[in-house]
Amino acid sequence: QVQLVESGGGSVQYGGSLRLSCAASGRTYETNRMGWFRQAPGKAREGVAAIATVVYSTYYADSVKGRFTISQDNAKNTVYLQMNNLKPEDTAMYYCAAGGGSWPPRVLDRYAYNYWGQGTQVTVSS
Repeated sequence: QVQLVESGGGSVQYGGSLRLSCAASGRTYETNRMGWFRQAPGKAREGVAAIATVVYSTYYADSVKGRFTISQDNAKNTVYLQMNNLKPEDTAMYYCAAGGGSWPPRVLDRYAYNYWGQGTQVTVSS
């Protein structure tokens, strides 16, 4: 099992920044990818960013490219999501996820991940 705990959410104004953190514990050696997803009320959960934890490749949804950056600190078993130039449409619950095994066709697909955190709320006001 892998446990994931998110932190860093909050309320900001349009154009502001936040950094989300995801601390992983347990059998993290079984995973090879970490992702950030978000879900707004009434909408499906969507992949925002992902990182291949062994080779450090990063992947982003078009809606956040150039604004969000995913990174990892292996010593702390933590993945970060730096979010800049936030917009009201970024408002959602943000979830951290971890996955292992063969590489999926679409790394931002929620079904590519086995473990999920509880989420942290991000609210952007205009």
